[in-house]
This record gives sequence, C-alpha cells and structure tokens, in this order.
Amino acid sequence: MDAALQGIRMSWQSEKAHGEEIAYQLAPLGNVTVVRFFSGAAMRLDGVMFGFMSRGSLFLRVDDVNRPAFVAAGMGPFSYERPTRTVSLDGYYETPADVLEDAGALFDWCRSAYRAALLAGPPKRKARAVPKAAAPEATPVSKRVAKPASKASPKPASAREAKPASKRTTKPASKPAAKSPAKRKQT
Repeated sequence: MDAALQGIRMSWQSEKAHGEEIAYQLAPLGNVTVVRFFSGAAMRLDGVMFGFMSRGSLFLRVDDVNRPAFVAAGMGPFSYERPTRTVSLDGYYETPADVLEDAGALFDWCRSAYRAALLAGPPKRKARAVPKAAAPEATPVSKRVAKPASKASPKPASAREAKPASKRTTKPASKPAAKSPAKRKQT
C-alpha cells in the first residue's frame, strides 16, 4: 500500500478512536455514532451530525446562541486550504482543550451543538437544472393554445413603416441543364 494512503488510513483510524472516546463520555445524551467523514470522523446523535473530528480537534456545530462561547474561548471556525484560497466553514467551531478535559463541560457544549444542528435542519443542496427529458413528467399535460395572430416586433413602429414589406421571390424549379462535356469541346 502507498505510504501516503497508509497515512490517511492511520489518520482516519486515530480520529475515529478519539471520536469514540468522546462518544463514550456523551452516553447520557444518547447513542452517539462515529462515522467516516472525509479524512476525519463525524459524530452523529439520532442521525444528526453535531460535530466532527479533524486534525486531532473536535469541531462542534454552532449558531447565534452558542457561537459567543466559542469566540470568548478564542476558538475559530473550521477552515482548510484550497490551491487558490482558504475555505472557512462558519457553522463548525473548534472546541477548546479545557472543555475536552472536563466531562461535564463537554456534555453541555455537545448538547448545545446538537440543538444547533437540529435547528439548522438538513444540509441545503445546490439547485440543479431539471433535465429536459424529466420536465414533461413534472408538469401536467395541457392542451396547446393557438398563438396570437400578430407577433410583436422588436423594432420601433417608425422603423417598421420606413421599409415596405417585400415578398420573397421563389427560386426557379430547376437550374438549366449544364452542357454535356462533348458539346463543350465542340465550341
């Protein structure tokens, strides 16, 4: 196995182990499950993700109610580097080390994060265009309505009146026959 891939696997395993230790401390909250989440581990209670482990830190879900406690402790949002910019996820803040060491405080902070995750609802998906083949199924079938007789012209009225309407000339039915190669040589 590639050394880089082995390092990722080891990281995931260590994040999961750390997450399971925290889940054990949160047993009074309910059945906290720890599942893979990118290169870290997500922590879920009743299927709701309220935090995740990444780079050895616990990041908890925040909202306007519990964010001030994280900011007061000097913690910031989860962020990661992209080739052209730094991406910051303002919905998850790093948990202070002193909270991780105090089981009672950890319980309170995780309960608050779970409440924030419940209030936030499921993740919002980006809108996708409806494929044209699926569009007729989504809309009810209705009778076609005849188009109005006159079509509005994008040109102003003065421009339309300036030029008389012209009729299209019809093309002749066929072109005159070309001279045969034998006749061309005779002339």
